[in-house]
Amino acid sequence: MGAERLFRSFWIAGFECSCHVTRAGRRLDMIAAVQHDIRAADDYALLTTVGIRTVRDGVRWRLVDRGGAYEFRSFTPMLQSALRQGVQVIWDLFHYGFPDDLDLFSPQFVDRFGRYARAVAKLVADHSDDVPFYAPVNEISFFAWAGSRDYMAPFAAGRDDEIKRQLVRCYIAAAEAVRDVDRRARLAAPDPILYAVAPRERPDLEPLAAATRESQFEAWDMIVGRKAPELGGHPRHLDIIGCNFYGHNQWEQWDDSRYRTILCWEEHRRDPRYVPLRHLLAGVYRRYGRPLFLAETGHYGDGRAPWMRMIAQEAYECRRMGVPLEGVCLYPILDRYDWDNELHWHNSGLWDMVPDGAGGFTRVLNQGYAQELSRARELLAGVGCV
Repeated sequence: MGAERLFRSFWIAGFECSCHVTRAGRRLDMIAAVQHDIRAADDYALLTTVGIRTVRDGVRWRLVDRGGAYEFRSFTPMLQSALRQGVQVIWDLFHYGFPDDLDLFSPQFVDRFGRYARAVAKLVADHSDDVPFYAPVNEISFFAWAGSRDYMAPFAAGRDDEIKRQLVRCYIAAAEAVRDVDRRARLAAPDPILYAVAPRERPDLEPLAAATRESQFEAWDMIVGRKAPELGGHPRHLDIIGCNFYGHNQWEQWDDSRYRTILCWEEHRRDPRYVPLRHLLAGVYRRYGRPLFLAETGHYGDGRAPWMRMIAQEAYECRRMGVPLEGVCLYPILDRYDWDNELHWHNSGLWDMVPDGAGGFTRVLNQGYAQELSRARELLAGVGCV
């Protein structure tokens, strides 16, 4: 990578920034939940202690866009903190949540999002001469799945494809608006990668499993214009591919509602059908020929360190294969509570959140995870990833 590397550090920190309406009708704000909004400077400074100088973080659309007028008090302090700490940020512009006065399926939705993206890009350009990085829409495929079920707003049953197409329109509108402000801007398109197989006792379901495997590419295919060209897709819009990958991303496929017989990834009892991550990433690269990064990955509890060890080895092998894996984003970098139960914390961050007795949280480094990250940094440094 050397001087040509895409990011300031191969290891990237991801701040959970979901702000959608849950199935219980509660509006989330995961940035505020761990007080990252008011502690951004300290949080960014913490990252330098573990060699991380690139992050994924979020602009909260619903707080910035006030009926088409813009109020940046929720964002400007975070932007300024990143600049002071010398941290490079990939800014998520739309991480599930959108303003309450908008109908996701309306033409106005796309127009408003494009204007908002332009306003954010203008603000960033006014504050910094650095090349800006944006993720216009986070996880189009997952959003389309979750938003068409009883999982997150808009709760539009059976409208998966409509949601996906509208989110692709949003992505394209933001891409054009951002680059109209700064042609140097880099765009990341984060979406899950997965592998589905038919159950051993149901080989007749292999066509369904194959269709599920193919579906992971649909949003990216729309962005580049291979599918549904009427949406305005073009190869220039797919710049950097973000691959989100967790321990539950490989499963036995039953039917559209019963996914979850998860293929075990753990080394001592790994399912023989489990596909090494390097091969999934290589497949994405062969299909699109774009630089890519793991835009989200991580595990929880005692599984954090073993997962880190596996991811590091896969990233190392990926680089040795010649696949331009540009970074690995540890997500979330700070622990978070469950979207549907704020009393249940996932124990998934590099830093655990410990109540400080005054309504805040002390960031406590998880030693096992941190030690494995240190080993991973040494391993990947051998193939130029620092």
